[in-house]
Amino acid sequence: MRTPQVVVVMGVAGTGKTTIGPLLAARLGVPYAEGDDFHPKANIDKMTAGIPLDDSDRWPWLDAIGHWAHGRAGLGGVVSSSALKRAYRDRLRAVAPGVVFVHLTGDRKLIEDRMAHRQGHFMPTALLDSQFATLEPLGPDEAGVAVDVAGGPEEITERAVLALDGLSTASASQ
Repeated sequence: MRTPQVVVVMGVAGTGKTTIGPLLAARLGVPYAEGDDFHPKANIDKMTAGIPLDDSDRWPWLDAIGHWAHGRAGLGGVVSSSALKRAYRDRLRAVAPGVVFVHLTGDRKLIEDRMAHRQGHFMPTALLDSQFATLEPLGPDEAGVAVDVAGGPEEITERAVLALDGLSTASASQ
C-alpha cells in the first residue's frame, strides 16, 4: 500500500479517533499525533464545562494540526481531528494540501454508549448532539474514505487500511 502523506482520522466525539489513530499509524508505519493535544487550555476548559467550541476557537487548533501535517509531508503521519465541517477540512488542506481523511462513522446510539463508558476524557456526552448537528460528511471531491465504527478496534483499523488502499489504487489509476 502506498502511504498517503498524512491521514487525518476524523469524526464526531466517541467514534474512536484516539483509539483507531495510533493503530492505523502503527499499521502504516508512521507517527501518530493526538489532535486533542493541539487544543489550547481555553478550548479544553470550555468543552469540559459542556460549552461547544465555536469557529473562532477552532481556527488556531486546526492551524496547529495543519502545521504538524505539513511538517510530515513526504514522511507520512496520522493525526486525529474531528474536522466536522468542510470549512475545517479546507483549512487543514490549505496548510497541508496532501492530507487524506478517514471519516469514522457509526450509529449514534453506539457512539453515545462508547462515550458514556470512556474514562478521563474532557468531552461530555451532552455535546454529542452539537457534534452531529455540525457534521458535514466528506464530499465526493474530498480525498478520503468513510469507515464504520461497528466492531472492535482491530477490525475498524483493518477496514480503514483496506479503504485507504482502495483510495490509493483508484488515485494511481487516474
